[in-house]
Amino acid sequence: VQELSNRMAVRGVDIIKFLMKQGLMMKINDVIDSDTAELVAEEFGMAVKRVSESDIEFGFLGDADDAEADDVRAPVVAIMGHVDHGKTSLLDALRTTDVAGGEAGGITQHIGAYQVRLEDGQKVTFLDTPGHAAFSAMRARGANVTDIVVLVVAADDGVMPQTIEAIQHAKAANAPLIVAVNKMDKPGATSQKVVNELLQHEVIAESLGGETQIIEVSAKERMNLDGLLGAILVQAEVMDLRASADRSAEGVVIEAKLDKGRGPVGTVLVKRGTLKRGDIVVAGGSWGKVRALLNERNEQLTDAGPSVPVEILGLDEAPSPGDVFAVVESEARARELTEYRQRVKRE
Repeated sequence: VQELSNRMAVRGVDIIKFLMKQGLMMKINDVIDSDTAELVAEEFGMAVKRVSESDIEFGFLGDADDAEADDVRAPVVAIMGHVDHGKTSLLDALRTTDVAGGEAGGITQHIGAYQVRLEDGQKVTFLDTPGHAAFSAMRARGANVTDIVVLVVAADDGVMPQTIEAIQHAKAANAPLIVAVNKMDKPGATSQKVVNELLQHEVIAESLGGETQIIEVSAKERMNLDGLLGAILVQAEVMDLRASADRSAEGVVIEAKLDKGRGPVGTVLVKRGTLKRGDIVVAGGSWGKVRALLNERNEQLTDAGPSVPVEILGLDEAPSPGDVFAVVESEARARELTEYRQRVKRE
């Protein structure tokens, strides 16, 4: 009754009086069914438009960005590859290319994504795909976060089952592929074997007239990492990646966990808009007011723009990886959305 009185801007007392005439004894906090609510609204001269439940979702994500007003954003790169081919060591090696990495111990937090600043001021965001299962889950939910896939293949092993899986992921996500042939520091290592094996999976190297850049690297010896970063930046330039920073934030949850000291923590990647401290965020069935934004160096940020990965504190429960998050205008709206989603989930 209270909510109805608020929405109609009619005193609660008057509604209760009317309901009494109808033979219904109601208190201000009682819940009435939609038919009764419709009757009340008509009595007070309101037009009633029945909305289906799913309309609650309407307007959760904002309109598309204007093409002109957008700012160039950093490319989001997923690093994939077969176990033991050096995916993790390549990620660690790339961390050291970060200009700010020399100060204060560099990137300590193992969050599933981090952004590297290069010397010329350009930035690249790397995602550590934590197992392909989580990645498929994110993709299945339409959370296409990746712009470019870097496929790590060991020069000695060549193409393995998980390599093929990663190629399929990249194709399904419509993301261009850059192949990093790792372990090139081993004596007699050549990338030719890899190039030939990739042909069977329709990944054609530039040397053979195809479109795929093949970069020889060694994560262990930190060899030719700038070549790999160069390839990523060239690819990003071709793709002309843009997003508007001047709007409320939307993005995707990459990982989430329940932290003993800090409560539910979500690592999110902002896709467009700027996420600020104090924003009210809805992610899947959870919501909260952003208490803190932390980057991969565990520094507090006041805001995070497009392509920036951050940890957010302040959610009421941990969301699931792949959930889309967005900033909403009020706590009431956040509650309405999450209650509806939890109800749908239960049903």
